[in-house]
Formats: sequence, C-alpha cells, structure tokens
Amino acid sequence: GRLAGTIVSRQERRIQNGASRMGIVMLTDASGQYEAVLYAEDLLKYRDLLEPGNSVVITVAARDNPEGVRVRIQTVKLLGDEDAQASLKALRIFVRDASPLQSIAAQLPPGQGEGQVSLIVIKPEGGGEVEVGLPGHYDLKEKLPNALRAIPGVVDVEMV
Repeated sequence: GRLAGTIVSRQERRIQNGASRMGIVMLTDASGQYEAVLYAEDLLKYRDLLEPGNSVVITVAARDNPEGVRVRIQTVKLLGDEDAQASLKALRIFVRDASPLQSIAAQLPPGQGEGQVSLIVIKPEGGGEVEVGLPGHYDLKEKLPNALRAIPGVVDVEMV
C-alpha cells in the first residue's frame, strides 16, 4: 500500500550478520505516529529522503506479527514530487456485465502512463471471476479509482 507522512526520526542499526544495516523510521500523519523499517539496499537508496521534517509518500508491505503490524518501506518519494502524486501501478475494476464499459473507457486516460488496468468480470451465482487485462498502459491518477467507483455497474475498484 501507499502511506503519506512526515519523518520524525531515523535510526540506523547493524543487523545480526553485522555487515548489513537497517533503518528504523518514525513517521507521523493525521492518525498518529507509526514505525517503518527498510534494509540495506533500500536504506542506501532512500537515506537522503528520510530526513526528519521531510514529508514523504512511501510504498510499503505490511506483515502482521504477534507484537503488531510490521511495516517495511519499499519506495520513498517526497510529497509534492510529481511522481509521488502521479500514478498508481495497476487498477482492477470489478463489473458484473458490460453495461459500464463505455463509461469506464471514457474515464481511462490513454497512453502515456505506466499503469495497467484489468477488468474483473464477476460471474453470476458464485461462478467465480474472469480477469481481462486491457492492452496498453494508462496514466492512473490518484483520484481515478473514486471516479470509477461512481460509475453505475462498477462493483469495486482495487489499486494494486
């Protein structure tokens, strides 16, 4: 998933093998403070962005552990950076029939993005789903999923 927050602190520690380092980053947002970790290669790559006071958008993987949810940072971008706001990587649009397809097509910006779009057709009576990947790449803006959800006939939209 993606999270936005302001860096409160960053600590670096050696991990068990002694050769590699990990970063522990405290962030804050409207809901409170949270901790995220990143390991050697990502720490080197994003160290300059993880300075206290910087507002960032992070892509994370979360894992539920007995001591709580563990958040691992995968990518970091400064908030306000065009790329951070610009594009999602993939959308999955769930429909039951063809009725919303023209409206969906009108909402999808063609061409210049990196995003991929799949239509998931839900079969009647619990018959499963069929996923159809749309050809090409799309410029998937942050507000697009909500616009797609508003189309009659769209059951759900997942950001991947």
